[in-house]
Amino acid sequence: QVQLVESGGGLVQPGGSLRLSCAASGSIFSINAMGWYRQAPGKQRELVATITSVGNTNYVDSVKGRFTISRDNPKNTVYLQMNSLKPEDTAVYYCNADLISRSYYRSTYWGQGTQVTVSS
Repeated sequence: QVQLVESGGGLVQPGGSLRLSCAASGSIFSINAMGWYRQAPGKQRELVATITSVGNTNYVDSVKGRFTISRDNPKNTVYLQMNSLKPEDTAVYYCNADLISRSYYRSTYWGQGTQVTVSS
């Protein structure tokens, strides 16, 4: 059993900041890439940022220069620092992990999602 638990969402004014966290726990052998996705009402889920096990990162153009993804490998945790938030960043944010379980089964796991609302 593997679980991804997100935290850190909430309501923030435009221009503000939030930091999301996502901790993976359970029967984990190793974690490859981790990432953050988001889904706004009426829209498809989109990739926000990813980070490999060695720290290589990738961002969607709309968040470059404002968001920073990082991870703490010993803690199996990925973070998303979001600065200069805009109303269009409002969405449910999901974390994602490509990992290998202790039974050597590779799969992709998702968190339950955390709401981020940017509004004055």
